[in-house]
Parts: sequence; C-alpha cells; structure tokens
Amino acid sequence: QVQLVESGGGLVQAGGSLRLSCAASGLTFSSYAMGWFRQAPGKEREFVASTRWSVSSTYYADSVKGRFAISRDNAKNTVYLQMNSLKPEDTAVYYCAAGVVLRQGYYNPGSYDYWGQGTQVTVSS
Repeated sequence: QVQLVESGGGLVQAGGSLRLSCAASGLTFSSYAMGWFRQAPGKEREFVASTRWSVSSTYYADSVKGRFAISRDNAKNTVYLQMNSLKPEDTAVYYCAAGVVLRQGYYNPGSYDYWGQGTQVTVSS
C-alpha cells in the first residue's frame, strides 16, 4: 500500500533552519505531484508548498515564499522541504501529500490522494 513517511521535524529557535523529508513507497513517485501542508492547533490545515513532476513547477504559500524551498529526488522517492529563517508562527504539524491530477488546485488539501502521519515543527521565540 501507499506510505508517506515524514521526518526531520523538531524544536528550533527563531531564525533557524530545518529540513523535512518525506519518503514515499507503494506508488509511482515520479507520476505524482507532492505537497507540504501544515496544521497548527485550533487551525485548519493550510498549504505550504507543492511541486509537480519536475521541480521546475513549484508553488508556495505567500507566508513562506523566499524562506522555504521544496525539492524532490525521483530516484529516491523523496520530497524535501528546506525551511530557513523560521518564525514562531511556522510552528505546526507538517504533512506531506501526494496527488496525481490536483483537480481542486495544488493549494487545496482535497486534491491530494495520500497523506503522511505528520512531523512536529516547533519554533521558539
């Protein structure tokens, strides 16, 4: 079956960096668009970044543009999220997701078919 496993979360001070990884199995990875979403306590899940089959097509939420970078390694079935200049408001559980068609748009969680279990990112001030 399809599995998405995130790693790399943790506690970091404001201004610091983290790199999240999401290893995929059970699917033809190169055929899927991959996205990162996050959910803070009491808030809805929100779009962070997405990449289609090649990293030439990447999309970012305005709140992370210029600080975060999404990339993928199709040979390793892995998508990454490099997070720099972290802020306390970036604190959330971060989820990776996989989708083929993205009918509702790359920013909509409903477009994605598979989800990981999430990894906690906490940014202290």
